Amino acid sequence: MNELELQNRTALVTGGSRGIGRSCCLQLAAAGAKVAVNFISNDSAAREVVEQIESGGGQAIACKADVSSPEQVQMMIGQVEKQLGPVEVLVNNAGVFDFVPHDQTPLKVWKRMLDVNLTGCYLTIWAVKDDMIRRGFGRIVNIASIAGLAPRPMSIAYSVSKAGVISLTKSLGVAIAEHNVRINAVAPGLIDTEILADVDQGSLDDLIGTTPMKRIGKSDEIADLVLFLLSERSSFMTGQTLVASGGRVTLP
Repeated sequence: MNELELQNRTALVTGGSRGIGRSCCLQLAAAGAKVAVNFISNDSAAREVVEQIESGGGQAIACKADVSSPEQVQMMIGQVEKQLGPVEVLVNNAGVFDFVPHDQTPLKVWKRMLDVNLTGCYLTIWAVKDDMIRRGFGRIVNIASIAGLAPRPMSIAYSVSKAGVISLTKSLGVAIAEHNVRINAVAPGLIDTEILADVDQGSLDDLIGTTPMKRIGKSDEIADLVLFLLSERSSFMTGQTLVASGGRVTLP
């Protein structure tokens, strides 16, 4: 990608303080974007990302919001618009994860997965898409998961939420394609982020063993795909989901 292809574009990354989100923030800044780093609880991590971007000559802010709250999402968008400008580039990365059997998936867990992973995605997109349509420019990438493409009996609620993200990407991508607003998704497999802290070593070894490439992916590898989908190198793509799973899941 042209090093400054996103020069002066305003970008928002939800869940941007760590893992895939952090890598996306840093790569967006390197491409010239002004970056809003969303977080919900880890203020210090978000500030570190902002400071790293600023130390490289970029512009960034940290914005606290729970993406499952309509009121907090609207306040976040207002903050970004006031400090950086209208959101032109959006990466929906904020999410929560479960790894439990079905009999440990009560309604409370089910609702939290869908509220954050799917409704949060909807709320953030709906808060910016109309302005994108009016301006005739918008680029959105949703972080899904291979759990939305294959059976996951130990993460049923999470799997359903990510399948919903993929479906949302398809349907809305087609619905607003004529307005030069492109929406795509990335479905990662096993990635080396903080989320793996909740997975026991035996299960982790099994997952690596069933991955054809026999390794865990890196957050920078996912951020590379995100930047590709946000750039004009993917100019004829919308409503698509790219899988990066080391071969664990393949699409027809």
